[in-house]
Amino acid sequence: MTHFNTRAIHAGQTPDQTTGAVIPPLHLSSTFVQDGVGGLRNGYEYGRSANPTRDNLQENLAALEAGNLPAAKRTAARAFAFASGLAAEDTLLRAALKPGDHILLGNDAYGGTYRLINGVFGSWGVGHTTVNLSDIAATRAALAATKAKIVWLETPSNPTLQIVDIATLAAIAHEYNALLVVDNTFATPALQRPLEFGADVVVHSTTKYIGGHSDVVGGAIVTAHADLAEKIAFLHNAVGAIAAPFDSYLAIRGIKTLGIRMAEHSKNAQVIAEALVEHPAVERVYYPGLTSHPGHEIAAEQMSGFGGMISVQLTGGAVAARDFVSATRIFTLAESLGGVESLISYPHAMTHASVVGTPLAVPDNLVRLSVGIEDVNDLLADLNAALTRGRTGWLTKTGPVSTIAE
Repeated sequence: MTHFNTRAIHAGQTPDQTTGAVIPPLHLSSTFVQDGVGGLRNGYEYGRSANPTRDNLQENLAALEAGNLPAAKRTAARAFAFASGLAAEDTLLRAALKPGDHILLGNDAYGGTYRLINGVFGSWGVGHTTVNLSDIAATRAALAATKAKIVWLETPSNPTLQIVDIATLAAIAHEYNALLVVDNTFATPALQRPLEFGADVVVHSTTKYIGGHSDVVGGAIVTAHADLAEKIAFLHNAVGAIAAPFDSYLAIRGIKTLGIRMAEHSKNAQVIAEALVEHPAVERVYYPGLTSHPGHEIAAEQMSGFGGMISVQLTGGAVAARDFVSATRIFTLAESLGGVESLISYPHAMTHASVVGTPLAVPDNLVRLSVGIEDVNDLLADLNAALTRGRTGWLTKTGPVSTIAE
């Protein structure tokens, strides 16, 4: 069994047998020649059904999320690559649910996930209930009342960085015959592998840290449940929201540096979070690497680093938050997250606008930071200038930059 960084570089990346190319070729063909009717070469016939480059990505993702599982489960694990994270979520829900079923959703879920579950699956007859999944008693009560088929968890969550004990929640979900689905986009398998803690399914927006360079849109599902995997595989082809070959290639290229990038994201975010805690313009800092974070101890147990996402609430309210996101220079005001460059966003009116007025609504003074891998001193100076309207010298790095566990 190899270590993570080795799997990230080599899984699904066998050198080309014909030419010896170290990097497998990008297969852009939409169709494949048959040796007589039905005589498929290695199972390939049409680009929607299967593509070698997409297969390479899927093999890699399965190895990253399931590589430390016992041999039987590791062998059973399958990954599916999609055109977007929401396409992956949609296919998973279609595979696992039918009209009349119910989803138990964390009360701090990503706005796009809520929109999909409420706006699309609601009209299909699938109900949902939101609950604080870190509240064990409330979660048990909700499962007993709803008989939910799926418990949908983000840990860390988007954008309030809540942490939930995956192993505990998996055990509770299984008591009630529910599947535990974990959105692992914020942590990535470099920092956290939910299948190792009993989760049934992992989903990703590969647009984010897995791609890592803000140049590809994609999604993924990973599961070791054979029956569910077969249903997903059928829909993957039948519905056709598959990852394109070039997008798959870009995701593979990003994955090769995922481990070292996540280490840098985490290192920079830790320094910035510790600095922001002391700023008088900041009301609250959400970052699981802070010992003051209510989920810090759980995060330290199930993650090997705390990631690159920070959220802050400002004392000046919504006006201050909007001013702040418009005043940075290195932190770029934009949707999305997880690229090598630092981004800043205002979730209330951007990524989470779809949950305004619901129990999942994000505070209007909250700002989300996707901390990149630039020099941390430059990032601190940028935030300092934006928060203090040009005054310098407050946020300065002192002492050595902390590191995360291997």
